Amino acid sequence: MQKYQLIESYLIKFLQDEVYKSGLKSVVLGISGGIDSAVVAVLAKKAFKKDVLGVMMPSLYSSQNSLDDALKLCDKFDIAFEQISIAPILEAYFKNQDADNLRIGNFSARARMSVLYDISARQKALVLGTSNKSELLLGYGTLFGDLASALNPIGDLYKSQIFEFARYLGIPKEIISKPPSADLWEGQSDEEDLGFSYEVIDKALEAFVDRRMNEDEMLKAGFELKLITLIKNKIYKNQFKRKLPIIAKISHRTIGHDFLYARDIKL
Repeated sequence: MQKYQLIESYLIKFLQDEVYKSGLKSVVLGISGGIDSAVVAVLAKKAFKKDVLGVMMPSLYSSQNSLDDALKLCDKFDIAFEQISIAPILEAYFKNQDADNLRIGNFSARARMSVLYDISARQKALVLGTSNKSELLLGYGTLFGDLASALNPIGDLYKSQIFEFARYLGIPKEIISKPPSADLWEGQSDEEDLGFSYEVIDKALEAFVDRRMNEDEMLKAGFELKLITLIKNKIYKNQFKRKLPIIAKISHRTIGHDFLYARDIKL
């Protein structure tokens, strides 16, 4: 557990440095009852004490268990929170529409992020992201929805590492033990959607991304061709989700191309 003690210390310092650098002193994040937001919420509490606000945003598709788990987390770690239902937003927008689960799920994620950013303006706070490395690489998230944030402390930790980190942090066992789900519709399961468990996927991602193994090397190492194809396709297909909007270069100095002074990130 020494590894996670070091990671905890580093991430707390990371959050403090980046938030205070912006001239602000507090943060806000969505708490879904899932393991990723639980880990970020606990790190934020350790970093900012009373200057952290969790927001629970259930919809008509959310499970009661998720809300109960979110409440349990906030009670255990004394995290201030608000509950704001996004059900009226969904009902108003999708009235008289025959929308599938994917459209409803993406819209729900973006509605939640709209609420978070409005609250961040009210609180004079920065929005924390809760997407892990596995989700970011696979594009398993909604652009300008759950993928949006000002800071993301767990974006370089694979999902399987998040489970270990959560145990180290003392996250309630109910949150750790339940199957991973974005809870965007009834019965939705991350691992069923992907076709493999995160444990298997993360080993393949680590080999392909971190160790830079090619397909032949991964096959020789025992990875299934179906798994290799899945992660390669998703990584390349979803690259656009990991980048800011690309600006066409016309002038001599263009944001995102060659206007990259350190003064852009320091006051």
